[in-house]
Amino acid sequence: MANKIHVKKDDQVLVISGKDKGSTGKVLKTEPETGRVFVEGVNMIKKHQKARSQTEVGGIIDREGSVDASNVKLVCPKCGKATRVAHVVNSDGSKDRVCKKCGAVIDQIKKAK
Repeated sequence: MANKIHVKKDDQVLVISGKDKGSTGKVLKTEPETGRVFVEGVNMIKKHQKARSQTEVGGIIDREGSVDASNVKLVCPKCGKATRVAHVVNSDGSKDRVCKKCGAVIDQIKKAK
């Protein structure tokens, strides 16, 4: 069974530890199996890529490496602060992600059946 990650693709996050501490970026990809996320402009690595055809060029490419999901905090789109995420079940059975600091609804996870 896959582990749960508190952030999703296209969320704005703040890195809270590591060499890129304090930087913000958008989540490009999540890997729930390993508990890691790829954040735009964070943990840049160099990949040596071989040319696969004559038209495609090879070389050293800069790209994002993964960061552990526990090292990032979601930035609330309403208040703009880095926050933890609460999950609230509504009366109709739908589920929302909520900012712990201002209480604003970030998005709806599960719709009511």
